[in-house]
Amino acid sequence: MPMGLSELRSTKTKKTTKPSSPSSTSPHAHQTLTLPQFLSMARKSSLLKQSLATIVVVLLIYAFLNTFLTPTTTAKLETALPSFSSASSISSDVFASRENQLNFPGKPVKVYLYDLPKRFTYGVIEHHSLARGGQPDEDVSKLKYPGHQHMGEWYLFKDLLKPESERFGSPVQKVLDPEEADFFYVPFFSSLSLIVNPARPASGSDKPLYSDEENQVALIEWLEEQVYWKRNNGRDHVIMASDPNALYKVIDKVKNSVLLVCDFGRLKEDQGSLVKDVIVPYSHRINTYSGDISVEDRNTLLFFMGNRFRKEGGKIRDLLFQLLENEEDVIIKHGTQSRESRRAASRGMHTSKFCLNPAGDTPSACRLFDSIVSLCVPVIVSDSIELPFEDVIDYRKIAIFVESNAALKPEFLVSMLRGITTERILEYQKELNEVKRYFQYGVPNGTVNEIWRQVAQKLPFIKLSINRDRRLVKRDLNVRDCSCLCSNQTGIITGL
Repeated sequence: MPMGLSELRSTKTKKTTKPSSPSSTSPHAHQTLTLPQFLSMARKSSLLKQSLATIVVVLLIYAFLNTFLTPTTTAKLETALPSFSSASSISSDVFASRENQLNFPGKPVKVYLYDLPKRFTYGVIEHHSLARGGQPDEDVSKLKYPGHQHMGEWYLFKDLLKPESERFGSPVQKVLDPEEADFFYVPFFSSLSLIVNPARPASGSDKPLYSDEENQVALIEWLEEQVYWKRNNGRDHVIMASDPNALYKVIDKVKNSVLLVCDFGRLKEDQGSLVKDVIVPYSHRINTYSGDISVEDRNTLLFFMGNRFRKEGGKIRDLLFQLLENEEDVIIKHGTQSRESRRAASRGMHTSKFCLNPAGDTPSACRLFDSIVSLCVPVIVSDSIELPFEDVIDYRKIAIFVESNAALKPEFLVSMLRGITTERILEYQKELNEVKRYFQYGVPNGTVNEIWRQVAQKLPFIKLSINRDRRLVKRDLNVRDCSCLCSNQTGIITGL
């Protein structure tokens, strides 16, 4: 029976169809791969290859950044890479952000040294010499600052006169362009100016040859003409006033500035502040002890040599004299500022275990720093004292603090000191030896650098104060400004 047309077509199709090769089949070999399935598999394979390529590229980029983009090369690459307008803006922002993060903590604080008229610097030295029988000098810039407990103002001045290359290790950078400056240093020798005239006026003289008050007023008149003083009302200026009475006539004119003071004994609450000011040490007058850490040659238990009678807080000295002057192993005697007194004080401090440091006219006194460089353990009897560099020095490790009322109890002080073991004294001496450089103005990386470090730390607060001043409405207030922080009036804990 002849086949139909449809059957004939079906038969031809079956005869011409061939099975797929085993190597080209899917796991289900009996199924025929359709076109949509083929395209889907191709797309998956392409995506897999792209993903793998992307991962490889990311890893390569990470390895490159981690290897080559150090802080130094980052800066070099940032300047070397070309700009591609908007396409490079993201890259530029990344570089800038990284550079700020890495370099900002080490950004130097810049100080500009005012070129004051010589009447405020070398002229003060000349008048000090003339008042003591010296001869006039044609070139006053050759004069040397006299040895004095306030000669820190000389060391800071000389430091900023050095070429920057010789100021190795300084926490601040000296700049010659005032536009670059963060701070402006005013090198007026305010403490020397205060004592130019001898205690006794020259015979036959109705008027002193030199007037500290006139110089103070003249300094303010000069400063108020300076554009950088007027710009921020003196807030970014640094002025040394280590003598408690320095600048007393014009202190309200400079109270916005960063004052370098030895304590706040003569400053009012709105004039001195631990927030804006820096406590600096007196320059020691006693020779630095160069011997070994030992008590073998220190036969005296407690030593003091200085002025017995002082005003205000220093009245405790006379009371301590009455208690201690007859004690065994204790040397306490009156001494004035003279070469012979300093020699005797050096011998006494270098041969004593403990050195008494009572308050003077104000809470601090130079004798504390003489004790430190002598490795004679300071015994501090001054309830309101402020101490230099207390953010890096733990004074409890180098000194003994005794509250005034306790120190005035009969037998209390000497009994306490006699109870301290030799091992403990040696520990004190070891710590004193470690920190004594902080109190030596003339040594590298000594007091001068530490003062500049303290000044540099004030910069954020000074900028805050300046910005607040610019936005606040000016008005007269009878209360303290919130930026003021009084000196310590809480007393101390007596004990070891």
